[in-house]
Amino acid sequence: MQNAAVPLIGRRGVGDGAVRVSVVLPCLNEAESVGRCVREAISTLAAAGLPGEVVVVDNGSSDTSAEIAAEAGARVVKESRPGYGSALRAGIAAATGDIVVMADADVSYDLARIPDLVRPIIEREADLVLGTRDANGRSMPFLHRFIGTPLLTFLVSRASGDRASSDSQSGFRAFRRDAIASLRLRSTGMEFASEMLIKAARAGWRIADVRTTYRPRVGQSKLSTFRDGWRHLRLIVLLAPDLVLIWPGAAAALLGIVLAIWTLLDPAGIHVGSTSWQPVFFSTIALVVGVQAVLAGSVIAYQSSITAPHRRSAFVGSARFLRCCTVGGLLAAAAGLVIDAALFVLWVRGGPAPSRGPQLASLAQGLIIVGVTALAFGFVTRLVINGRAHEEAMDDLPLEGAA
Repeated sequence: MQNAAVPLIGRRGVGDGAVRVSVVLPCLNEAESVGRCVREAISTLAAAGLPGEVVVVDNGSSDTSAEIAAEAGARVVKESRPGYGSALRAGIAAATGDIVVMADADVSYDLARIPDLVRPIIEREADLVLGTRDANGRSMPFLHRFIGTPLLTFLVSRASGDRASSDSQSGFRAFRRDAIASLRLRSTGMEFASEMLIKAARAGWRIADVRTTYRPRVGQSKLSTFRDGWRHLRLIVLLAPDLVLIWPGAAAALLGIVLAIWTLLDPAGIHVGSTSWQPVFFSTIALVVGVQAVLAGSVIAYQSSITAPHRRSAFVGSARFLRCCTVGGLLAAAAGLVIDAALFVLWVRGGPAPSRGPQLASLAQGLIIVGVTALAFGFVTRLVINGRAHEEAMDDLPLEGAA
């Protein structure tokens, strides 16, 4: 990038003046590294001819991080609410630049690459640019590099319609400050990174990757592998229940039905070489778990507080959902009870046990559980929706005695 001020010509524009860049660094006890990061960012902006600022968000540090950052030339913002997402949201809100570059204050990201992240936005080639990490064996833990990050990237990509980055967990990003507010990001923890990507992709943003190095961090990592991994997964479930619950659940339910029919047609089970597998119990488990996943995913898709209900899930909020759950639940439970009753009568009469008795008994139990589950989901969902509507109606009523 030339060492001159670059005019911003983005789609939504900020004017014909020089681009102003705000580098936002969340910080929690990074006294060993924050000063170096601030100086690297400031020198990079100066060398690229980009006017701007460095905003360090002190997220409750107990060391001298804030003082060191201020002495290095940063503007320090305090954020009392804990969490990576909380710090970044506060920093973005406090930023004054046309373009925001977010990174970490632990020297893991090469801030000399800031111009490379900013350039595609200035040149109208992208709306969100990520510095995808080229990590070596020392800079990223084994579990994160080969399991956690690839798995989360896969899920985020699927939830984004295959439009997300090849490194969904990179915290080195650039975007327009005025546009990011439209995504209504709400996450407070590490899952902020996934929420931004999923919502940006669904909003039609053009997402670009810039290959960068990933250096060994200085200081102690704040990332909790399992806790933060769960927060990411929970977010993906809320934003994309079809990906995590509905489609896998439908597949499991269909598999359960197919296996149940198979065991009825061939009580000997499925033959694999010289061995055979009798899926009489697994078919019931797959059917029950699958139906529960589909129902739960449908309700989450409608009730999610993070994203507006999808048009396909609007059916859950209607009275027809209760009717379908009621009718379907009663039919399934009744069919299961009829099968159970028939088997009981045969047993009482002392006649020969039917050749497919275990298979029929397993199917009966599965149908009863599925029926009760459908009835419960229908009634509980309807109660919650009606209760919320009642609360909203009461909120609209004038206070007694008000003028």
